[in-house]
Amino acid sequence: MSDDDVVRPEDGPATIERKLGHRERERLERAARRHELGRPDITELEIGRKTHKVAEVEPMDVDGVRTMVVGTIFWAVAAVALLPFLGTLRDQGDDWWFWTTVAGFGLGCIGIEYCRRRRNALARRPGRRRA
Repeated sequence: MSDDDVVRPEDGPATIERKLGHRERERLERAARRHELGRPDITELEIGRKTHKVAEVEPMDVDGVRTMVVGTIFWAVAAVALLPFLGTLRDQGDDWWFWTTVAGFGLGCIGIEYCRRRRNALARRPGRRRA
């Protein structure tokens, strides 16, 4: 790279455009914006001979009710979709497919209630979170 290609702090936008090209300038601007948006700091951990990069991020503040409802609905739809084929599944010894969907629906209902109670308990005590 010659001296003419090096960007200096005193260079204006037209000079930077000429030296870097518009694609490189746009890439650098995107990288700068990403950092402004609060990208987490990266910590490197050495375990044995390997080095792992770990981001210091806070857990999302979600209660899980919506996720459990969507999953439970999927299990219910799957159970209803298998109902017309229950006789065929039973003849082939594969009726466990239907009972798996029923179990998924039942466990999903339990999960919805658990997440709903957790959400309500956290709402009553907003300052108290897991450490």
